[in-house]
Amino acid sequence: MAELSSGVLAMRALAAAGVEHLFTLSGGHIFPLYDGCRDAGVRIIDTRHEQTATFAAEGMAKLTRRTQVAALTAGPGITNGASAVAGAKFNGSPVLVLGGRAPQATWGAGSLQEMDHVAFMQALTKHAMTSTSAAAVATDVLEAFRIAGTPQRGPAFVDIPMDVIFLPADEATVPTWSPPEQQPVDSDAVAQAAEVLRGARKPVIIAGTDVWFDGAWQELRELVETLRIPAIVNGMGRGCLPADHELSFSRARGAALKGADVVMVIGTPLDFRLGFGHFGDAQVIHVVAHPDLVARHRPLAAGVSGNLANALGELTSQTQGPSGDLRAERDSWADTLRGLEDAERSQERDLLESDADPIHPARIYGELSKVLARDAVVIGDGGDFVSYAGKYVDTYEPGRWMDPGPYGCLGTGQGYAVAARLAHPDAQIALMLGDGAAGFSLMDVDTLVRHNLPVVMIVGNNGMWALEKYPMQQMYNGWDVAADLRQDTGYDAIVRALGGAGETVTTAGDLSAALARGFDSGVPYLINVHTDPKVAYPRKAALV
Repeated sequence: MAELSSGVLAMRALAAAGVEHLFTLSGGHIFPLYDGCRDAGVRIIDTRHEQTATFAAEGMAKLTRRTQVAALTAGPGITNGASAVAGAKFNGSPVLVLGGRAPQATWGAGSLQEMDHVAFMQALTKHAMTSTSAAAVATDVLEAFRIAGTPQRGPAFVDIPMDVIFLPADEATVPTWSPPEQQPVDSDAVAQAAEVLRGARKPVIIAGTDVWFDGAWQELRELVETLRIPAIVNGMGRGCLPADHELSFSRARGAALKGADVVMVIGTPLDFRLGFGHFGDAQVIHVVAHPDLVARHRPLAAGVSGNLANALGELTSQTQGPSGDLRAERDSWADTLRGLEDAERSQERDLLESDADPIHPARIYGELSKVLARDAVVIGDGGDFVSYAGKYVDTYEPGRWMDPGPYGCLGTGQGYAVAARLAHPDAQIALMLGDGAAGFSLMDVDTLVRHNLPVVMIVGNNGMWALEKYPMQQMYNGWDVAADLRQDTGYDAIVRALGGAGETVTTAGDLSAALARGFDSGVPYLINVHTDPKVAYPRKAALV
């Protein structure tokens, strides 16, 4: 067989595993990977910052439920991408990061960008290594790709020394791809959980990101409908049960969790977003994609692990639907929550339709909800302004909501937007940016323009870091520092300068027309909305 550089063979192996895109920022250490993309028909998406490249790979992994790949040059290329790798770890997103590395032959002599990346990437990934032999590169890369996509999912890292990635190896060194096997279901734990559910009179389900990653939304819906259990969704679980389903709730979340006798949390950790799993006197069932994800920090009535589609199917089969008095109690419980949900939504109308001057942030979401299609992708990148998105944006289809996740790293937005347009070329893409978050990655509008990826960006511009400013004032008797931005900053002018389009909106009545122009424009379009700096998101209304 012919010999090709090991970098080319690595990309052949990844292309055979289904990789269609490589997200990167150009660097000489990784040129053979680009050559491999040309050889294998993989599209290169180059960004203006390695963090954006890595967030784009993670965003594509989130949207497609498949492992995606970023390639970062040595030294600062890899450190620039580190925050995005950490975000992927917290989100359980399957991402493979390929890194350049200084040559082995001169290691320790002070080569350009010489750094032992593996030493610190081990803390951020589930697998990190250096591939030191040209004959082993394709195998090492494909194995890391497999590890990233195997529950519990997460990022993997392989760097390749410069004097290895350019070296030739035989085509026969490219291994055959075989996808990861499904995680087996703990059937004993399923039986234990089913026993608890059978006696529940006021049960509640919380469903999260791994319901999406395991392709279990149909099984979730069947479970909810068969057992007549009200459900709340978070993360990329949003849309796995449509927001307008009779048993889907968001505004009544607090009452549901306070009144429940059993809370079943599926596909999401019992972390700070869920009060660390403390739901009053309710028994807690935790259903997760891998045994290591079962909560250990609080007692559980049952901890179920395994492929979530199979686990939820078994739960439905073993539990069956309630009948008689139990059915009546569960229906009454759902009716009570529906009344609370409807009342809260009714009370929201004043804010969602507010003509206040300056603009109330909620009004933006009131207008957006009128124009978003059911399959629109909504991306949140920010703090205070995006908290309103979490509350007011309803999601109707799986895989159509994206936020930074529990790591809370700002700057995800442009990378996620790149991924969203690539994954869904015909859908509406709305990127909601706080003005603080916009500062992290707005230069990568250039990436959207160069690759012809139109999205609508909406900046909630209140001229401050509101999540810090107001709490700081409360703690220090009205004093704050390092919390102010300029509301006069022309974020839309920046986008126009980069080849996109946009406008500034200062009056609520102008929002509707601005959104229409944005979605009709066919280019990256930023709407810079000046919002009331005196309004802060009420922190007591924590979001899942």
